[in-house]
Amino acid sequence: MMEENVTLVTEFVLIGLTDLPELQIPLFWLFLVIYLTTLMGNVGLVVLVWIDSHLHKPMYFFLSSLAFADAWASSSVTPKMLVNFLVKKKIISLLECMAQFYFFGVSATAECFLLAAMAYDRYAAICNPLVYPVRMSNRLCKQLVITSYTLGFLHLMIHVGLLCRLTFCRTNIIHHFYCEILPLFRISCTEPSLNSLVIFIFSVFIQSFTLMTVLVSYTFVLLAILRINSSQGRRKAFSTCSAHLFSVSLFYGTLLIMYVFPGSGVANNQDIIYSLFYTVIIPLLNPFIYSLRNKEVLGALRKIIKI
Repeated sequence: MMEENVTLVTEFVLIGLTDLPELQIPLFWLFLVIYLTTLMGNVGLVVLVWIDSHLHKPMYFFLSSLAFADAWASSSVTPKMLVNFLVKKKIISLLECMAQFYFFGVSATAECFLLAAMAYDRYAAICNPLVYPVRMSNRLCKQLVITSYTLGFLHLMIHVGLLCRLTFCRTNIIHHFYCEILPLFRISCTEPSLNSLVIFIFSVFIQSFTLMTVLVSYTFVLLAILRINSSQGRRKAFSTCSAHLFSVSLFYGTLLIMYVFPGSGVANNQDIIYSLFYTVIIPLLNPFIYSLRNKEVLGALRKIIKI
């Protein structure tokens, strides 16, 4: 009898943002506009940096890599969410669920290291401008970007590999809008303590290392800015760095709450709200945060529009 009652789950039902039918279509149009704007902003920024020779600098190379990661992150989650707004059976297979988690996780991990690389680039440019071209060579920039994505792929292989050890038999309902790994742990029939421990260890290491790189770099940048005699020079330096810091605070704040201090983000479905920030809102905002306050990017955009 016990063997007959145990049926392993091979597909899940994503509850989504709401189960109210009257909100499904309005939410579909809202997130469709957000997704298309996200793609237009991030892919447009990548193309702009690629085709304008004036933007062939380390800062914009990292910025275009970050934009690619944001477009990737949004495309890993939003299309399935849009489909689920329109269908009654919000089904996702176990394989599709793992793939969604894997590809989003790769982009999120890569983004952590890219933000650290961008912070180091600003430190080198502002604190050591004379040796900046030598220190931030094209070769080093490419190595940093390739390393960021490689670490993302390797990091998520570990978590997906451990995810394969779990079985699901109690319920197939995921109280989330995508296959986030923490809700999967809650419905697992296998004890997920090992998985939770590995996620905690890697999250602490990756987020602490990259966040400390950002904070240390910008501490030196701030001290260097305060020593600039020209008020115009100080304003330009602050303008370049403040946008980066704003984006970093949004991104790391939500990730820290979700994965390093998970107990603070689970109650009352707050984890869904935090997840919306780093899957939908931040990829939407990043290209505009970085571009609208950057004269070189705006100048390149005007030149393209005129052509």
